[in-house]
Amino acid sequence: MLAATFTHPLFDDLAACRDLLLAAEWPGIDLLNTRLPLPGRHFIAQDEALLADGLHYEVRVAQGRIATRPDNWHDLFNALVWARHPALKAALNARQCLHVADRDDGQRNRAQQALTQFDESGVIVRVREASLLDAWDRHDWSGLFRGHADSWRRGDIAVIAVIGHALLEQALLPGRRLVGKCVVVARDATVETDLARVVAAIRNGEVLEDPRELRPLPLAGIPGWHPQQDAGFYADADYFRPLREGRAYPPPLV
Repeated sequence: MLAATFTHPLFDDLAACRDLLLAAEWPGIDLLNTRLPLPGRHFIAQDEALLADGLHYEVRVAQGRIATRPDNWHDLFNALVWARHPALKAALNARQCLHVADRDDGQRNRAQQALTQFDESGVIVRVREASLLDAWDRHDWSGLFRGHADSWRRGDIAVIAVIGHALLEQALLPGRRLVGKCVVVARDATVETDLARVVAAIRNGEVLEDPRELRPLPLAGIPGWHPQQDAGFYADADYFRPLREGRAYPPPLV
């Protein structure tokens, strides 16, 4: 069951670590640190002794310690995303720490909410022409996925990175139809260059200052990502939700 799940395009970013996902024994902290070495950071077991330091999770990460619970899919996927996109995860952590330092009430501000949503459910989408966003911004889901099916197949619009570790965890539930929260780049460059642009934008506070910036993307609608994609499928308004009045999205990164 899991072997088939991990061949879905949602998990393409983690292909190099698929053996860890399918291992007979859960990958422990020592194995994660050996297989997934990170510059200046390491994974550490989250236990009562660790939590007794009273530090905010993000502050502890900034100090180099990524708290990781044993036998926990959520934290394992977090570790794998750290290994695949360390610069991006570090940028998210740095922005979180700035906001943590500015607040003493323990509440998340709008930027922290956006950063957390992207960390948990984030997807980076590249479009080669900004015009491809028109249907998406209107929540014309049939137009985005069926009308632009060839654009998806050619890669003119494409998921280039799945960041959200909670999104990956949810994909383990049979039949679950997922929605990514997206940062969009409108460029015709390499994936590495596009990802570097997103990292710079996060570090500079150009994006993820408010959760309303994030474009929702019903991932099951992407051509080839779900077995049934007829007109009736895209008409399901409980999943392919209409645009709320007054909702607008920022321009993509260029």
